Amino acid sequence: MSVFHTRPALRWLVPTGTAVAIIGGGAAIGTFASAAEPSLPERSAAQLLVDLQTARLDGLSGTVIKRADLGLPSLPGISGRGSADLAALVFGTHTMRVWYAGPDQTRVALLGTLGETDVIRNGQDIWIWDSQENKATHSTLSDPKDAQRPDLSHLPATPQEAADQALAAIDPSTRISVGRTTSVAGRDAYELVLTPRDSTSLVGQVKIAVDAAEHVPLRFQVVPQGTRQPAFEVAFTHVDFDRPDPAQFTFNPPPGTTVTEEPVQSDRKPAVPEHAERPKAVGTGWTTVLVGRLPETAGGTGSTPAGAEGAGLGGFLDTLPKVSGAWGSGRVLTSKLFTALLTDDGRLLVGAVKPERLYDVAQSGR
Repeated sequence: MSVFHTRPALRWLVPTGTAVAIIGGGAAIGTFASAAEPSLPERSAAQLLVDLQTARLDGLSGTVIKRADLGLPSLPGISGRGSADLAALVFGTHTMRVWYAGPDQTRVALLGTLGETDVIRNGQDIWIWDSQENKATHSTLSDPKDAQRPDLSHLPATPQEAADQALAAIDPSTRISVGRTTSVAGRDAYELVLTPRDSTSLVGQVKIAVDAAEHVPLRFQVVPQGTRQPAFEVAFTHVDFDRPDPAQFTFNPPPGTTVTEEPVQSDRKPAVPEHAERPKAVGTGWTTVLVGRLPETAGGTGSTPAGAEGAGLGGFLDTLPKVSGAWGSGRVLTSKLFTALLTDDGRLLVGAVKPERLYDVAQSGR
């Protein structure tokens, strides 16, 4: 949503639809919600957007629970509940500790049963530490002066203008409203509700709980069509708005840690390799479909991605339902919030839409 574009802190706190769906499994939704609705002054959707835009977040730390019940089958080599492996976030219920002291000082610790994995940014230094394996990876961002500077000419001049632009941008495809007041991590909050107008989307509603005092998101939920239970949820269970101690962002590898130095990274978005086909977006809003092409296994004639056999994914793909139509044939992966179509000619189509939308895009050849 464009209201977050000028607020990096808010983008960091709210894992918008991009993020690979995180967390799955069994924690009760009641864990994140209060039985009583706090009594708060009425706020309109536009006022809540202004609140988000004007929020001043100097620092934050807390505990976050992430969960998703996407209805996905188990993927090869990926464990679920209790794992500190970052890849495991697509399954199970996970607990994380987070620290934030500005866009260049962040730390996220994914807690597992036997250890934790930390991702730390301190200025230009990036560390990823796996306590269970006692391994760490270190890389350095390029000089921020070398990073591309964004064009700010199109940005709104006032918070109200930003709110108006955001409402105008989402109005054609989305109905925006204010839900019930709620309590998250012991703090009173308003609920901003986004409802797609197009029934082709698998998303029924997106709900964002906005802290009544600090005006930052405390909880983010995605509810599939036809249900009232979130399929994806991330929420604070404890939050402190004091600026964290700088020591939280200083990482000193413990004795015996195997440290790997990686090539210097850039703040810029990575370029697409020349041999790779850049995915393209078809459509707009909630029914956007990403269309790309996967490299075929060397010597093969099917659509199995290169390296999939070695990773065990080839057998997994063979378990997916076969589908066919005027667009061709392939296999489809369905979940509560997204659908993926892998065609026999190597195309991959993904969207938060029903399968029929993918078939239409595949047939159009776009």
